[in-house]
Amino acid sequence: MTSILDRTAPRDLATEFPARLSLTPKTTLAGQLDGAWWPYSRDLEAELPALAAALEEPWGRVTRVTVNPTRWPVVPHTVAVDGRTLHVGWFTEQHPDKLILLSCTVGRWDLLVIPPETEPAAAARLMAAAAIPGSALTAGALMANETVIGRGIRDALRQEATWDGEGGACMSPFGNPMDRSTLPLPGNGWR
Repeated sequence: MTSILDRTAPRDLATEFPARLSLTPKTTLAGQLDGAWWPYSRDLEAELPALAAALEEPWGRVTRVTVNPTRWPVVPHTVAVDGRTLHVGWFTEQHPDKLILLSCTVGRWDLLVIPPETEPAAAARLMAAAAIPGSALTAGALMANETVIGRGIRDALRQEATWDGEGGACMSPFGNPMDRSTLPLPGNGWR
């Protein structure tokens, strides 16, 4: 069976790909961030409608978004969202991994933007950390911490793979695998 795709027909990306969000619970504790957003791509025009739709119920209608253009190849001036216009601005002074959302009636929210290419485990850690109420960690601090954590996990996995690849053998101080015959004799000569 042959199917024909009409690539010119408008698609509702908000229902096709729901926004991946983690929001801080309602509390009196104010933190640096109000949660995290993990977009599927670096296309703001495709990603923002799903984000605005997901935030409509818990936060109200988003009217303006600001980003740092460092992480977004194209920053449109406006994006159509459910028959209305969402205004998009950019500031190089804003942290590259932060998105600011504004509403005329409700206020301002700051979200950590997790890069789309982030591995799911790292994204889950970042989403959980950004949603801690009253956290003093900024977007930059969270991303730097995740870089260190990710490096530590990769190093541990590499060491484990090396250990397994050598049959679990001990290494000599010179980096060569050692077996029982190369171990020094204990004082009683027993091997």
